[in-house]
Amino acid sequence: MIIMSVESTCDETAVALVRDGREVLADQIFSQAGLHAVYGGVVPEIASRSHVEVIFQLADRAVAAAGIRKSDIDAVAVAYAPGLIGAVLVGVNFAKSAASALGVPLIPVHHIRGHIAANYLAFPELEPPFLCLAISGGNTLIADVRSYTDMHILGSTRDDAAGECFDKTARVLGLPYPGGRPVDELSRGGDDTKYRLPVAHIDGAPYDMSFSGLKTAVVNIVHNAEQRGDELDRSSLCASFARAVSESLVPRAVAAARETGRTKLVAAGGVAANSRIRADLAAAAQANGLELFVPPPKLCGDNAAMIGAQGYYEYLDGVRAGSDLNAYATMELDRRGA
Repeated sequence: MIIMSVESTCDETAVALVRDGREVLADQIFSQAGLHAVYGGVVPEIASRSHVEVIFQLADRAVAAAGIRKSDIDAVAVAYAPGLIGAVLVGVNFAKSAASALGVPLIPVHHIRGHIAANYLAFPELEPPFLCLAISGGNTLIADVRSYTDMHILGSTRDDAAGECFDKTARVLGLPYPGGRPVDELSRGGDDTKYRLPVAHIDGAPYDMSFSGLKTAVVNIVHNAEQRGDELDRSSLCASFARAVSESLVPRAVAAARETGRTKLVAAGGVAANSRIRADLAAAAQANGLELFVPPPKLCGDNAAMIGAQGYYEYLDGVRAGSDLNAYATMELDRRGA
């Protein structure tokens, strides 16, 4: 089964063709990072307009790159939540039109479910159940993945997502947008104990997280150094920041895996590309006898192939949408269907 899949929830426009949820035939991606860099973050209106400008071209390129005919497409899958509402609407409307023109089913896919499914593309042997740490620019959560479509949230951030904190840290340090890679690169060689940064704990909710205090602490350290004329060790601050984020995420994920009895630990989302978090996950998994799955960096960020992978399993579960499919800015991971 060949699925055309569409992703436009934030600042990447992507169209892919995926066979049977595991084989990527083509994945065309247009990154808007250059458009938003001057603003230090995503401007929703600019994002939406850019999606409109490139999405049709990407679809044609994906079909050509896959070496198939449009008549070979069996279904269209689209990320319909969560995300920037204007951006998501572009992908949803394109997907509805494509499904109608091709006369094939339309499959709605939750964006974070897509991130989790990126692991199926990287690891053909991976099957549920497993424990997943999903960490991205807009979402941070721990989920018990019971089956390909049955997922239960065990914990999530109470405020900022981990990826948002990376971007804000990069911005206050004068690093380029998006901030994940620049902060990661600058942190290497730094002293991760030089700056004391908070790791929040939520009473009565051991798997919930909070990153707003960490973000504020970084901003205050930078501003205080500027006001006093003190030299700021930017490399060590980035290393200390990455350590604090990792210490918020990794122990919780491992504890959740042990409590649920899962023997497989999976990471997903753009922040999973961070070298400190990947290393800490590997060490913690080995120490606790867990089998670890972390996709390569190219599959950590937003892409349409992951939507096609999850779309296949949603299709097998009977999930379909009609021409009235809407886009949503927020939606819980464990909601099934449109």
